[in-house]
Amino acid sequence: MATTGTVVVTDHLNFWDGKRVKPTQETNSEPVFEPATGRVLCQMVPCGAEEVDEAIKSAHAAYLKWSKMAGMERARVMLEAARIIRERKEKIAKLEVINNGKTITEALVDIDIAWQCIEYYAGLAGTLAGQHIQLPGGAFAYTRREPLGVCVGIGAWNYPFQIASWKSAPALACGNAMVFKPSPMTPVTAVILAEIYKEAGVPDGLFCVVQGGAETGTLLCHHPMVAKVSFTGSVPTGKKIMEMSSKGVKQVTLELGGKSPLIIFKDCELQNAVKGALMANFLTQGQVCCNGTRVYVQREIMPQFLEEVVKRTKAITLGDPLLDGTRMGALISKPQLEKVLGFVSQAKKEGARVLCGGEPFSPSDPKLKGGYFMSPCVLDNCNDDMTCVKEEIFGPVMSVMPFDTEEEVIKRANNTTFGLASGVFTRDISRAHRVAENLEAGTCFINNYNISPVEVPFGGYKMSGFGRENGQVTIEYYSQLKTVVVEMGDVESLF
Repeated sequence: MATTGTVVVTDHLNFWDGKRVKPTQETNSEPVFEPATGRVLCQMVPCGAEEVDEAIKSAHAAYLKWSKMAGMERARVMLEAARIIRERKEKIAKLEVINNGKTITEALVDIDIAWQCIEYYAGLAGTLAGQHIQLPGGAFAYTRREPLGVCVGIGAWNYPFQIASWKSAPALACGNAMVFKPSPMTPVTAVILAEIYKEAGVPDGLFCVVQGGAETGTLLCHHPMVAKVSFTGSVPTGKKIMEMSSKGVKQVTLELGGKSPLIIFKDCELQNAVKGALMANFLTQGQVCCNGTRVYVQREIMPQFLEEVVKRTKAITLGDPLLDGTRMGALISKPQLEKVLGFVSQAKKEGARVLCGGEPFSPSDPKLKGGYFMSPCVLDNCNDDMTCVKEEIFGPVMSVMPFDTEEEVIKRANNTTFGLASGVFTRDISRAHRVAENLEAGTCFINNYNISPVEVPFGGYKMSGFGRENGQVTIEYYSQLKTVVVEMGDVESLF
């Protein structure tokens, strides 16, 4: 039974050729921490050029077998993988918590979403099809939806297992293989997904895991046998991935950062709007790319909103993330904690008022003393020019600003380089849809926030990236279309 502060990971974290692989050299290893205690959990040894090459060749060999299977045959294997995840979700969720710091309550939901995603794409695998087009004189053409080959997935540390599933499920459904590189801060759970796929019956090498940071990522993006790169992370890294992938004209999907607006009109159901604002800011300690961190509240209801949101924020239980009663765990790392606290002090300097939180938090449990905890923070007296309103903080910090008219707030909401998500709370049905239409973002939540069903596409506008994850459309980002033209008569030649 895993408990906080006790787990040590000694197994190898790389996986290709259907098994865990020992790193070739242990010289440049980096410590991986347990966020709740600050204790070293394991060592992450980055893969070098030879190892990356081995993994990609292993994936390519598996791709040749997997791509020749019928969609229904692939579906059966994927459904088995989903079943195994469902069966072991408690165990996987616990390891996720120990490596990431989020609460067990949230991690269990993440693992549920992971198996649902695999199940969803298993259901689509058998539906992949082309068209038949009649041409003059009895000639015809048809199209074939074909896989791309070896795809690279590069994950983030906020949803380690879920992102590995979100990327691998559509890739595998379409007949591709995947080499996945987790974040160097959360290397532990992706390899469990690799073992589960293997157990479910995929060809050896179909889902490989290589550990490492920027250098390993560079090797993956430059490798000639890679057809596509799907990356989740920051805008600056996304630009580099795009640039590196362009050298080999590889397709790219980028899921980047956000600074999403949440607009709360005076005719909203206030309790729901408050709950929505909390969900938009404090899941996974605020380390979520689509968080609605710019909360615009219509002036008339600002006092009631602030009173209620502060009351509920103060009531959030911080502490041991493996306990069922905990509602907020630890941030991912010491540097991340310091960075977020830095944003709070910068906000104060610029004139924002801290209504609650925004300070390092030391839980009463002695084993959590070295953990990376901070109290969730609500900022008032903010304006659109402040750093805390313009830049992605990636921590539990909510900035609240008043607005007067719909036209004004839409202009302010769109005045950003990001465009990942957005939200609106109102009881006016025409206003809800009008605002949704006018917000420049890949997702708009109406009267809710941060729900991510696997059936709906997720992705960015503007600098939040392009390409989509989840939903039927993602099939198009993991496959390519071949046109076959068939002549039934004689060739008409000009020569």
